[in-house]
Amino acid sequence: MGSLFRSEEMALCQLFLQSESAYTCVSELGELGLVQFRDLNPDVNAFQRKFVNEVRRCDEMERKLRYLEREIRKDGIPVLDTGENPEAPMPREMIDLEATFEKLENELKEVNSNAEALKRNYLELTELKHILKKTQAFFDEAMYPPNLPYDQDVYFDDDERVNLLTDTTLHHLKHIGFVAGVILRERIPAFERMLWRACRGNVFLRQAIIEDPLEDPVTGEQVYKSVFIIFFQGDQLKMRVKKICEGFRATMYPCPEAPADRREMAMGVKTRLDDLNTVLSQTQDHRHRVLVSAARNIRAWMMKVWKIKSIYYTLNMFNLDVIQNGLIAECWIPVANLEDVQLALRRGTEKSGSLPAILNRLNTVEAPPTFHRTNKFTKAFQALIDSYGVATYREVNPAPYTIITFPFLFAVMFGDLGHGIIMALFGAWMVWREKPLSAKKTDNEIWNIFFGGRYIILLMGMFSMYTGLIYNDVFSKALNIFGSSWHGRYNESTLTSNKELTLDPGDPNMYDQVPYPFGLDPMWQISTNKINFYNSYKMKISIVFGIIHMMFGVILSVSNYKFFNKHSRIYCEFIPQVIFLCSLFGYLVLLVFHKWTWYGANGTVEVSPSCAPSILITFINMVLMKGYETPVEGDVCSPYMYGGQFGFQRFLVVLGVICVPWMLCAKPYLFYRNNKRKQLIMQANGGEGVIEEGGEVAAAPPGPPEESDMSEMMIHQGIHTIEYVLGSVSHTASYLRLWALSLAHAQLSEVLWSMVLSIGLRSGGEGGGGGIVMYFIFAAWASLTLAILVLMEGLSAFLHTLRLHWVEFQSKFYGGTGYPFVPFAFETILDQAENAIVET
Repeated sequence: MGSLFRSEEMALCQLFLQSESAYTCVSELGELGLVQFRDLNPDVNAFQRKFVNEVRRCDEMERKLRYLEREIRKDGIPVLDTGENPEAPMPREMIDLEATFEKLENELKEVNSNAEALKRNYLELTELKHILKKTQAFFDEAMYPPNLPYDQDVYFDDDERVNLLTDTTLHHLKHIGFVAGVILRERIPAFERMLWRACRGNVFLRQAIIEDPLEDPVTGEQVYKSVFIIFFQGDQLKMRVKKICEGFRATMYPCPEAPADRREMAMGVKTRLDDLNTVLSQTQDHRHRVLVSAARNIRAWMMKVWKIKSIYYTLNMFNLDVIQNGLIAECWIPVANLEDVQLALRRGTEKSGSLPAILNRLNTVEAPPTFHRTNKFTKAFQALIDSYGVATYREVNPAPYTIITFPFLFAVMFGDLGHGIIMALFGAWMVWREKPLSAKKTDNEIWNIFFGGRYIILLMGMFSMYTGLIYNDVFSKALNIFGSSWHGRYNESTLTSNKELTLDPGDPNMYDQVPYPFGLDPMWQISTNKINFYNSYKMKISIVFGIIHMMFGVILSVSNYKFFNKHSRIYCEFIPQVIFLCSLFGYLVLLVFHKWTWYGANGTVEVSPSCAPSILITFINMVLMKGYETPVEGDVCSPYMYGGQFGFQRFLVVLGVICVPWMLCAKPYLFYRNNKRKQLIMQANGGEGVIEEGGEVAAAPPGPPEESDMSEMMIHQGIHTIEYVLGSVSHTASYLRLWALSLAHAQLSEVLWSMVLSIGLRSGGEGGGGGIVMYFIFAAWASLTLAILVLMEGLSAFLHTLRLHWVEFQSKFYGGTGYPFVPFAFETILDQAENAIVET
């Protein structure tokens, strides 16, 4: 749990592995998932490393498995996922896996090639069958004119039918030839135009569509084709017609001239088609059996190949120890898990039967990676922080505090009990169905974002329900739980008939001065001056929450200074920052609470004015040092609030102004003073010692201080001071977005209710169609509520809350200049590989 507040302590270690045990040791470390290896060969390309051949073999096995998987999915065979996580096979098992995959691939390719050849033959015979059938109708039309009665549906019934080319009635068609074939249906118009233009109208084309689609043996798609027959005279036209057919990729088939020959050929085609159907069915059955057998093991095979490949990829990052016949590796390991790593190395050496591995801890000045242990609940909040920047090694982690502040600030802007219930139910459903939903891999990026932040959505919904009760706002309506403190002339008839209701807290006949037990009084929801009340109330609480949030961020910086032994920054930065923030903006919060406590609708007993002073005017006068120690007679709304107010305010302004040069000059002065002392130490001790940024003296590599150190220090401190002073003003104003978005959300909800749902409620009693009208209006209102008020407004509030944490809160203490700890873990590698498969 401690790593959640501050990253884990990391150690740079060196591993000495024997060549025989390197594979098994890395395999055990991959199962453990707590070691991040460093590449010791950064200048060596991937093709010159030791285990490049093994990686290529793994790539080849993965290619074969992907081919098998595509074929399995093409046939719609489900891939079994038993949840089994096989161990990485030993190197000698790679040969057996390669042989198995090679056999399956060759067998499947042979079956596919045979099936493709059979399908191509089947397609040709099917097209020839249609040609023989359709061309018979063409010949019938040539022999029997359309005005003579004859049966066109008779197919090869007249054995005495004469040849077209020798018929005495067609003696003028002597020496006419023809070509028959099939062509894609969409190419017919262009094909016909080309024939007409190229042959100058000296050919006769007849075509008929094939009603049933035909399967393309290569692509497997269904295509629609047409049968055509072209009559022509002469060899030149014959050659021209054939070239045009080839250009349009039309398939030509031999077609006998005599009806008896066509009938005999048709019978032969039918017999061959029946035989091909039988052979094709047997081929498909055999292919299906092969794929079903492979589907049972393909997931386990794929996981084994991924593990083998990742192991050899990691081994390529090691150095070769030629003398000791071993491998040398460097890695980052959490200090708390050094014993676990030792046990994993011991298991690896026992499997290989080799000498034990050696683990040495190294001293380094290099910044280690940042590692926060998270669970499924804290993982999403940590991802929000890491999106801004990974924490610097061992600095304070904002994630645990964000678990509370993030949903709360979101709820301040999204305060509605009804909308909060919708969001909380959605988050609770994703949490409840967590295991089955996570098992369904999908490439839908929006859904993956929602599901990854399910606990954030749940908390945002629950906090929105709480703030909705505080605001007493449920779909723009109020809950009357404890009764109202408003009474008098406002009875039930007045409330139902009066469209404009103004509440005056100063009227004792309307308000009995008893506060509502929890949240806001429901009467404010129906008053016409509620916007004035909500505007003042929400603006002030936004400033209060914002200053508290920023102050908490400044306080967290002390933990960093103490941990990194930079105590001078506490006196040079933290103390003046706190004094500056408290003297100006902290005092503003006190004024807000003072006004809430001592001022009512009719002023106070202690103060003579009849109206409460404006805090904004009071704060402006404070900065400009304007005001009087006693209230001015005749000034009805004087900024005077308590005795000695303006003297105390001048003191706070002066104190805040003093903090600016304090932050600007204290740290460079300490640096300059210790730099001089360091030079004396160097002269006395032969030139050893250095000054850290905060001014402390510490051991460091020898060498004189650079001349630019002091100038860089002053520039850095000047920028930091200006950023903090100006940022305190702009960041405080930035928290007003809590007020603005809260009012906007409430007003949008009210507009949607009054302009959509209220229409249906008013039409509910108008005849028998009122229920139908109400049904459609409610559907429209519910859809708009989900789309606009929950999704769009929720996304807007989420982004504004994210900005408040990244800029206004984390800028006070968070560096975010580290790099993440990415251990070698089979679990992560397998998840990434499976996600890549889903996306493709």
